[in-house]
Amino acid sequence: MRHSSRREFLKTSASALGAVIGAPYFVPASVFGAAAPSNRISVGLIGAGNQSTIDLPAFLGQDDVQVVAVCDVNTASYGYKTPSQFLGRKPAQEKVNAFYADKQPSGRYKGCDAYNDFREVLDREDIDAVAIVVPDQWHGPMVAMAAKAGKDMYCEKPLSLTIAQGQAMIKAVREHGRILQTGSHYRSSPANRFACELVRNGRIGQVQRVVAQVAENNAVSPGPGWQPMSVPEGFDYEMWLGPAPWAPYHIDRCLYRFRFILDYSGGQTTNFGAHSIDVAQWALGMDGTGPVEVEDTGAQWPEPGSLFTTATKVSFRARYANGVELICETAKPGFGTRFEGTEGWVEYGYRGVQTGPESLTTSKIGPNEIHLPVSNPARQEESSRNHIPDHVRNFIDCVKSRQEPVEPVEAGHRTATVCHLGNIAMQLKRKLQWDPAREQFVDDDEANRMLARPMRGPWQL
Repeated sequence: MRHSSRREFLKTSASALGAVIGAPYFVPASVFGAAAPSNRISVGLIGAGNQSTIDLPAFLGQDDVQVVAVCDVNTASYGYKTPSQFLGRKPAQEKVNAFYADKQPSGRYKGCDAYNDFREVLDREDIDAVAIVVPDQWHGPMVAMAAKAGKDMYCEKPLSLTIAQGQAMIKAVREHGRILQTGSHYRSSPANRFACELVRNGRIGQVQRVVAQVAENNAVSPGPGWQPMSVPEGFDYEMWLGPAPWAPYHIDRCLYRFRFILDYSGGQTTNFGAHSIDVAQWALGMDGTGPVEVEDTGAQWPEPGSLFTTATKVSFRARYANGVELICETAKPGFGTRFEGTEGWVEYGYRGVQTGPESLTTSKIGPNEIHLPVSNPARQEESSRNHIPDHVRNFIDCVKSRQEPVEPVEAGHRTATVCHLGNIAMQLKRKLQWDPAREQFVDDDEANRMLARPMRGPWQL
């Protein structure tokens, strides 16, 4: 049986039995063994930069996952988030082979292939799923192409580069019946889930205000007059740019610092907002919608002519139809979401859950109250080391069951949309009215033209 046929067989047989017994069906580990080849999900990693140092071990740590391919336009180099990071497709390939070699009696393993072009990964029929860990300008095209190729996807946050691309990603995922998990991994934190359940179940009364923090920029832009550099050997710069406009190479344009250039990302608004605003969306029950108004409240931008073009200080306000106000701002420590209600407050961030009154921290969510999805039922303790492995675990479980993951494509799109709305308002420096049902600005052609961006050929959605 071809690998893809086996996958469809498991899908249809599980659905049929689930209909009979009225519950999702999983092939018991006692039949094949949890890590048997017939029960294993083959994964290809697309993108071997800074975030892969966290995501790749999370996939390797799943006993029923086999990483069979890695892909990156960079063969290997320093120059990522920290000077000591030596990353690229070759180091990633070596890491995978070394991991599996430790599990072999011979102590040798050469089963992971390395690619420069992600399309070669998508062409492999033996790969079930891909982890998309690349700069944001690539998320939309890669998701669309992976969905068409029949792959399930773990796509890093922020889900999209633009609102229009997010809409196209939803269409591709749903038309091809794929599973997509957005990499906003704090939904897999038991502490965050508890904080959101407190809000959802009215423990702080009616929510009036939410404050979402984003971090300060952790890199300084080359200022006006910066000079292009020569493309280093082993780096496919044309493929790195992909659908983004052509621009001369500079090391600070690529690798980790791409996120501070609007052609490739949305700065800390989308980087940390994909966490703090995602917490807000989840707690407020807004996964299928968004605010109706957004305005700049004093954002600051780099000096004209600088290489970096995203906000140096994030500051915007959004309002939902129910009157809840969302404030997003640059602040220390850089990640946190605070909910203020008529009867108290709840805050989730690096310090865990804090509440007022303090007694809310021991509150119990009753069996008849709202319970949010649990990513890994086998683990309930809180640890920052568990968030991404449990987020990946939830994805793999959903690849097998065909159920929705904790952050499906629609939720990732709506969170990214709030971030994009904030960036647009901060650029235009005025208040904008937004229709979350039509996903259009109201009577504002200039703002609506910023919902999409042209893509450099041959790439398209």
